[in-house]
Amino acid sequence: MVNISRELQPEPCILVIFGGTGDLARRKLFPALFNLYLEKQLPEQFAVVGIGRRLKDRGEYLESIVASIREFSRKTDPGHCADFLSHVHFFQMDITATESWDRLQEYLLDLDSKYHTQGNQLYYLSVAPQQFIPIVDQLKAHGMNRAAGSWRRLIIEKPFGKDLTSARQLNRKITGAFSESDIFRIDHYLGKGMLQNILVIRFANSVFEDVWNYKYIDHVQIRASEMVGVEDRGAYYDQTGALRDMVQSHLLQSLTLIAMEPPVNLSAEAIRDEKVKVIRSLAPLTPELVRKQVVRGQYAGYRQEKDVNPNSKTETFVAMKLYINNFRWAGVPFYLKTGKKLAERSMEVVVQFKKPPGVHYFGPETQLDPNLLVIKVQPEEGVFFRFNLKNLDSPEQIQPVEMDFCHNCGGKTSPEAYERLLHDAISGDSTLFTRWDEVEYSWRFVDTIAEAWQNSGEEPVIYPAGSWGPAEASELIKRDGRKWVRL
Repeated sequence: MVNISRELQPEPCILVIFGGTGDLARRKLFPALFNLYLEKQLPEQFAVVGIGRRLKDRGEYLESIVASIREFSRKTDPGHCADFLSHVHFFQMDITATESWDRLQEYLLDLDSKYHTQGNQLYYLSVAPQQFIPIVDQLKAHGMNRAAGSWRRLIIEKPFGKDLTSARQLNRKITGAFSESDIFRIDHYLGKGMLQNILVIRFANSVFEDVWNYKYIDHVQIRASEMVGVEDRGAYYDQTGALRDMVQSHLLQSLTLIAMEPPVNLSAEAIRDEKVKVIRSLAPLTPELVRKQVVRGQYAGYRQEKDVNPNSKTETFVAMKLYINNFRWAGVPFYLKTGKKLAERSMEVVVQFKKPPGVHYFGPETQLDPNLLVIKVQPEEGVFFRFNLKNLDSPEQIQPVEMDFCHNCGGKTSPEAYERLLHDAISGDSTLFTRWDEVEYSWRFVDTIAEAWQNSGEEPVIYPAGSWGPAEASELIKRDGRKWVRL
């Protein structure tokens, strides 16, 4: 994998994880930090502090981290586990109590002196969205958001708001405490290796970038499918849905990488400037276009899930057709699809090129398949390319042949997305994090769809669990003479 972000060196710091006893910390953050430690990607002087409400002593907390590393880490070297854990601490506090913040401030000062972290602190908000603003307010009130001669940074998990209005409110709060350059709005999909590699595939291979436009590309598909349902996230998901949970962040972010213009360089700001231009160029969807170009579905049995409204209209599936109003992509449709309880778990970006005019050379009976480039993000990570070749056993026949590269097949493991993102945040590299204007324009686009649904009063289409989704999604692309590509 080639990394597109700058290789900045991580500086000494204390990583403070609010929600340090939660599921994300257990399944993702501590395994990622352990792998970074094994690969010497963390600074030599560092400490990690897990914040939690439940009273735990440090020994009990470290035992839980060892268990999470054994279960979820791609590397489990026990020889270095004790060394890593010597940097990990636990602090019990109630974030609503002022005295707790006074104690935390003193605790971090002691750790800074012990580990020589030069006053640098990175706060990770791995908590429920309703706790974002109270925590930021307290950090500001206690002067923990600024430090002379040191940096203070904030990582904030999605969802960044639930619509444009709430996103703006949240942004006003955090930018009132931290500068934009110190705010890292995390979308873990952008840490996935093959999404990073999109820019390398484009800009390091003239065979692709020279034909990366409306003259040669027929359409693009961006698909993210899950086999699981809402599991224990019913309360959150029923207030969010697939449009806000997946389209507003993961799918539109993937779209920007595919469709962006070549940046002036590979710096964070240059790349993010071009990504914003793509979102600003999305053709607006009127209520009539929403009805024609967007499919809204819900898997059968969703309304019986725990903490879900039995009359819920929340969508668990979305498919849509978009256009980008600029010269490069004039008339090229982008098809986005995501859903839960589908037939497979996968994330893929499909670029289908236009069919060649083979009838001129090979006769009217010849049916040439279009060239196909597929960037496989998960569970396999790799690139698939299909092109046409003469069948040597039958000289009159032309057949499609395939080149298939898989990075993580054969037992090889790739770094987890959170490894890359945590390393970059500690290093101050914001390339793979979303800037506020990206968030703002994506919410503007998504809100028009949500508003059209609300005003229509229509129910989502019910589809069988374990299927490929609603039949209407197949019709959406079939009306254009196309189909969803399955490898």
